[in-house]
Amino acid sequence: MTRGTGDDTPDELESLRTRAQRAQHAARYDAAEIYLLRALALARRRFGRRHAELGWALNGLGVLHKAQGRYADAARRYRLAHEILVEIYGEDAPILATIFHNLGGLEHARGRYERGEPLARRSVALRRRTRPKDPFGVAIDLAALAGILDERKKYDESEPIYREVISLFEKTLGPTHYEVAVNLNNLAGVRAARGDASEAEALYRRALQIKTKLFGRKHPELAITLNNLGLFEEDLGRIAAARRSLSRAVRIAEAALGPRHPTSCACRANLLALKKRR
Repeated sequence: MTRGTGDDTPDELESLRTRAQRAQHAARYDAAEIYLLRALALARRRFGRRHAELGWALNGLGVLHKAQGRYADAARRYRLAHEILVEIYGEDAPILATIFHNLGGLEHARGRYERGEPLARRSVALRRRTRPKDPFGVAIDLAALAGILDERKKYDESEPIYREVISLFEKTLGPTHYEVAVNLNNLAGVRAARGDASEAEALYRRALQIKTKLFGRKHPELAITLNNLGLFEEDLGRIAAARRSLSRAVRIAEAALGPRHPTSCACRANLLALKKRR
């Protein structure tokens, strides 16, 4: 990433980004937005409107808006970041992999998987140009692609990706890292879709255990896995267990994200659908 020269502004920007990341990690999204808006204003004031620092500041806000469920705002931030960074680096620069990764992830979140897949594939292709210098970055992009492939039921491609990246993350980051938990959760969905209930349940529960250790019992990340576990339990006919998992997912999501967030709405809809069965 291009940095400014001649003063301490980049250090100040980095400080704001670090504070925002910590706040976002703790699901304190309002605080994270304050820091990121300050970083954006600082970058614009110091560097102008066509500098890489401004592009990355916009990208950071896009990531936050996606987490907040503000998908239209996220798309707007990402588009502006992409425009600036392409002008600086060129359309095919490996550094653009991050933007394509985020654009693909946004389409995934919006349920527009056909649009998301080519973006995710482009992210992987661009990132591979830096390999072997950045195997971790490639793994992150591959995992995001696998998530979209799942939604398109391309399990023959997604499952080996998940197993590969889980192994890499366990070796490089440790067995209880967040990236391990995310991909365990996603691999569980693949195994469930393929009829392996035993492995699927073990994977869901391990993902839940890791997330609880990392975030505590009230973080919205738990709601995602609890929701998936609840749907899995419902498919197995374990209705009481499914109700417990989905009810807990709703409580966590609504308390952390508010009742209108897409995660809260999805968890609540799944719980209501389950109740209608009885």
